[in-house]
Amino acid sequence: MTLNTQIKQLIIDSLDLEDVTVDDIDTDAALFGDGLGLDSIDALELGLAIKKQFDVKIEANSETTKAHFYSVATLASFIESQRA
Repeated sequence: MTLNTQIKQLIIDSLDLEDVTVDDIDTDAALFGDGLGLDSIDALELGLAIKKQFDVKIEANSETTKAHFYSVATLASFIESQRA
């Protein structure tokens, strides 16, 4: 399973998105707003799930963190950079 797929599955599982499949989530599309439509509460839950699953440190309320959470692709590159 690729990191992108793991992240998509984590989004679905941690946010209880029952009607969404991994294939429904575009790797490069925005997760918030017009994209997948997640909100700030979803961001907190997703951040906690990512910390737990991938053991990465996420800085709360930083512009850099917002950039990392833009899409599945940006999250994947952030997680890979933290693991290095």
